[in-house]
Amino acid sequence: MPFDAAPGAAPASLEAFLASVERRGFRMAELALGHREDALDAVQDAMIRFVGYRGRPPAEWPPLFWSILRRQITDRHRRNAVRRKVMAVLGRPEDQREDPLEMLPDPNEDPARRHADGAAWLALGQAVRALPRRQREAYLLRELQGLDVAQTAAAMGCSEGSVKTHLSRAMAALRKHLEDWR
Repeated sequence: MPFDAAPGAAPASLEAFLASVERRGFRMAELALGHREDALDAVQDAMIRFVGYRGRPPAEWPPLFWSILRRQITDRHRRNAVRRKVMAVLGRPEDQREDPLEMLPDPNEDPARRHADGAAWLALGQAVRALPRRQREAYLLRELQGLDVAQTAAAMGCSEGSVKTHLSRAMAALRKHLEDWR
């Protein structure tokens, strides 16, 4: 069972905690950034930075890690925006970001279901990336990562009321944007 899924539970070690948040952190970063490689880099950088806080009490680890990852995602958004502007000025197309191996079909999975799941994931990703930054952060931390309001507020550096407001607005915008997927 993941560490931060059980309130009050303490991880056996720093490695156990990082293992418990690695996959969910990647999914959050991938959804926010839209690129697998950027998401992998953001999670790796967040974990490396988090190790510097290993002396903190284990109860503080979840909001601290998610706060670090949130900042990494914001930094990557900024870098990507600058990269796009530079590439537009230079007139060069941006590098191909698709990994050819990822495009090969999985022989054990139903292709129609895989396509539908992929399309739904892309639509959700586009809708989440279209949200304002604070709404996106609140949605990703609360709904995707399952943090409670207090942990989300600590990770975002705001009040619990702000988290609730941002989440409510994000959910309304996502419902409107994803109406066709119902």
